[in-house]
Amino acid sequence: MFTFIDLFAGIGGTRLGFQKAGGVCVFTSEWDKHAQTTYQQNFGDMPHGDIRKIKSESIPDFDVLLAGFPCQPFSIAGVSKKNSLGKKHGFEDEKQGNLFFEIARILKDKNPKAFMLENVKNLKNHDKGNTFKIIIDTLEKLDYQVFHTVIDARYFVPQHRERTFIVGFRKDIFPDIKFKFPEPDKNNIPKIACILEKNVDKKYTLTDNLWRYLQAYAEKHRMNGNGFGFGLVDPEKDTTTRTLSARYHKDGSEILIKQKGKNPRRLTPRECARLMGFPDSYKIFVSDTQAYRQFGNSVVVPVIEAVAKQVIKTLKTYGQTDKKAEKPEYVPHPLRQYAAGAYS
Repeated sequence: MFTFIDLFAGIGGTRLGFQKAGGVCVFTSEWDKHAQTTYQQNFGDMPHGDIRKIKSESIPDFDVLLAGFPCQPFSIAGVSKKNSLGKKHGFEDEKQGNLFFEIARILKDKNPKAFMLENVKNLKNHDKGNTFKIIIDTLEKLDYQVFHTVIDARYFVPQHRERTFIVGFRKDIFPDIKFKFPEPDKNNIPKIACILEKNVDKKYTLTDNLWRYLQAYAEKHRMNGNGFGFGLVDPEKDTTTRTLSARYHKDGSEILIKQKGKNPRRLTPRECARLMGFPDSYKIFVSDTQAYRQFGNSVVVPVIEAVAKQVIKTLKTYGQTDKKAEKPEYVPHPLRQYAAGAYS
């Protein structure tokens, strides 16, 4: 077994993935009060707040640091919005952009054996690649061997969702390391129909006014040669949805489910949870609006678990797992439910 800390924890998707791989969480940080509520209800731990106010010495020793630091300052949509509003983005975003350096601070002070960071695909291209170069250079100067890649979640869940993963190992413990990221099974892609509920409340069906608006909006942009518009999914034909975002609560336009004889509908919060790879045992206590935000901001659990297994494989190869750590409670893997068609 091994121990880890869960920073920028959100609702615990990263924790779930690493627990499934055999890890034990010893510390959590998340500032959003609604996410804290969901996290506590599901894990029994109330996350610590703002990471900037947490001293390194107050964090217990651990093996692996995990952090999905805020992506909005680096995402294509986030940068576009901030530019339109005349606001700063990337590291110049005073509220969120410099939080990576809090990770660097903890890595320097605690010197864990390994780390895994997750962010949007555009992180590698932000500011013509300068942002990513600073991140990698910072991590390497802390004496970590660093590996990175982009993984599309569509091979794990029925959602096109590309994310950048950065993994690092201490050079003094892992000499001449050759880490490999997981290779997804491209011949066994989950289908959207498998995550849909059978009986869905009519409140999730779009009103006539909203449906007309979305169609007119899409047509307007089509005439201008743009690709903006809603994403309509036919469960009987389509396999993969667009990327679920935190703005899904506004109109659900990026993922609409086609219905026979009715207007399309948005996903239910439970379906969003499944789309992110959360098991049905995961409890949803917040409003629909907060649930949409939380799952849209989360990580895809099976992807995290797949990366976690590769990290643990490396730790074991170098004899760096802690056999004294208690094994966490087992949580069923979502893909087993997909395969069995167990969603209802």
